[in-house]
Amino acid sequence: MRGAVIHAPGDVRFETLDDPKILKPTDAIIRTAVTCVCGSDLWPWRGLDATEAAHPMGHEYVGFVEEVGAEVTAVRPGQFVVGSFATSDNTCANCRNGFQSNCLNREFMSTCQAEYVRIPNAQGTLVATEEVPDEKDWPGLLAVSDVMGTGWYAADAAEVRPGSTAVVVGDGAVGLCAVIAAKERGAERIIAMSRHESRQRLALEFGATDIVTERGDDGVARIKDLTDGIGADSVLECVGTAQAMRQALHSARPGGNVGFVGVPHEVAIDGQELFFSHVGLRGGPAPVRRYLPDLIDRVLSGRIDPGKVFDLTLPLEQVAEGYKAMDERRAIKALLKP
Repeated sequence: MRGAVIHAPGDVRFETLDDPKILKPTDAIIRTAVTCVCGSDLWPWRGLDATEAAHPMGHEYVGFVEEVGAEVTAVRPGQFVVGSFATSDNTCANCRNGFQSNCLNREFMSTCQAEYVRIPNAQGTLVATEEVPDEKDWPGLLAVSDVMGTGWYAADAAEVRPGSTAVVVGDGAVGLCAVIAAKERGAERIIAMSRHESRQRLALEFGATDIVTERGDDGVARIKDLTDGIGADSVLECVGTAQAMRQALHSARPGGNVGFVGVPHEVAIDGQELFFSHVGLRGGPAPVRRYLPDLIDRVLSGRIDPGKVFDLTLPLEQVAEGYKAMDERRAIKALLKP
């Protein structure tokens, strides 16, 4: 098969790779319907995460089941399935508590920008649709496998409630999906922090009521201006930088909550400051599997359309251009078709 391999910063190649095989009775093999480039893939592309040896890339996927291991009964060949970037058995204590992304048998997906993918823990990870969905819904279902599920977790972790005020820090695909999540969870006011007009338009389409273009301390001051000097009930941090985290913590009101889902890079939190702020803080890799049935239904029913975050579609063989376009902010998120 063919798939994406990163060799060094700025060097992603489309190469011939070994076909995946069933290695454990809990595995499945899927034929990729569509895949994509994630904002977190840009960390190694930019050299901010080390690439010590060439390796495949990609952790978002939807596709058709080709083969299943002997212990997989939840899905069968021919079915269209959606999974999570973190695989889970969905039976261990952590899974039962709703944190499948911390499954005791967790494996992170890392080979999905390819024509075929081996899915570990397939029994607990994959959710099949009742029938093969229309291709127009594939982008939305692909978003559910990571960015929509992650945006939903940001809203869940930040305890967005009906009638509340939510702030979304970050205007990438996760941040934009977090706007959808905040609206679906009933937030009355949703303030999106963005400097890019195309992303601002999409945020407003998804349900944002206000746009704040300022960043850092100026951004915090603007949030305070919009909330009578108090701060927001919920802040959804969807970037992962030190500035974004500081901005999020300072934008929340006393007693408010921050849900952080951006993979942290050089983020340090002052314990004294957090202690006296009375701000709650929860985050981590999103337990996407917890939300899959609900989010799949919302996409297929037309209630939400997170697939709109894909503003560039390329053949899979042009995966490197997808990385470049996102790195240069010519695209929010690149959809890849095998």
